[in-house]
Amino acid sequence: MNSSTFFTQRKIVFLLASLCCLLWGSAYPAIKNGYALFEIAAGDIPSKLVFAGWRFIFAGLVLLVFAFISRKPVFQLDRRTFGQVAIVGLTQTSLQYVFFYIGLAYATGVKSSIMNATGTFFSVLLAHYIYKNDRLSFNKVLGCLVGFAGVMVVNFSESLLSFDFTLLGEGFVVIAAFVLSAASIYGKKVSQRVDSVVLTGWQLAIGGLALLLIGFATGGSLTGFTFKSTLLMVYLVVLSSAAFSLWTILLKYNRVSMITVFNFMVPIFGTMLSAVFLDERFLEWKNGVALGLVCYGIWLVTKEEKGG
Repeated sequence: MNSSTFFTQRKIVFLLASLCCLLWGSAYPAIKNGYALFEIAAGDIPSKLVFAGWRFIFAGLVLLVFAFISRKPVFQLDRRTFGQVAIVGLTQTSLQYVFFYIGLAYATGVKSSIMNATGTFFSVLLAHYIYKNDRLSFNKVLGCLVGFAGVMVVNFSESLLSFDFTLLGEGFVVIAAFVLSAASIYGKKVSQRVDSVVLTGWQLAIGGLALLLIGFATGGSLTGFTFKSTLLMVYLVVLSSAAFSLWTILLKYNRVSMITVFNFMVPIFGTMLSAVFLDERFLEWKNGVALGLVCYGIWLVTKEEKGG
């Protein structure tokens, strides 16, 4: 591989991974506005699961329709393969979101954002033991620590000085991060045999259906459909289908540690976009410092020798 091809590939990976994180970051203010538009109370977890369920079901259907039109093998999965795809959906989408929403109800948003960033560490550690070509190195460890420091800086507040930790709060958020990391690595293996768009479509639809059923079973509902709330739901559907499918493709063709480190950018983008769309403070020194640290951490992890 010549140097121009190598650096072009790295640039494409950087742009696509950053786009995914930008989309996921935009979900923070979008979901917050969605709760207001659909009149979902802060502590109404069942209705939040219904909201998420519809979002992921429609996102999955959009991808499956696209795959069908593109003549991809949407309905040609054997029983064993479909079972593996279902496992990805029930863990990566359903189980992860159940833990995350419950944890978020018992922990502050600041701490949840930081605890959720531990998923990058889990991914790098799991990849070290699963893939021979993705071993831990000094740069990877240092990059993760620098990126995590960036997440802490952007979320810095007086609440960080409080070291209380509860299983239902911060504990569940960490469990959600671990579930997502493990499911993503398992999904990477499944993606070697299944088209990435088909895999993402089915796993989102299956995971969304499970969330919907859990939400309904625990008393959740979704009302307040207006032109504005429906438009926002459409945006979340497009966001999910685009980001998850791109992320699946990136994980399929690249090392886990090289891609997951970009997750540190999600809370950075989330903070910036929340400032724009939720009228929150934005021009603060910590935002610039945090972005710089995260970018440096990403550079350290993705830095590798030509042809490596």
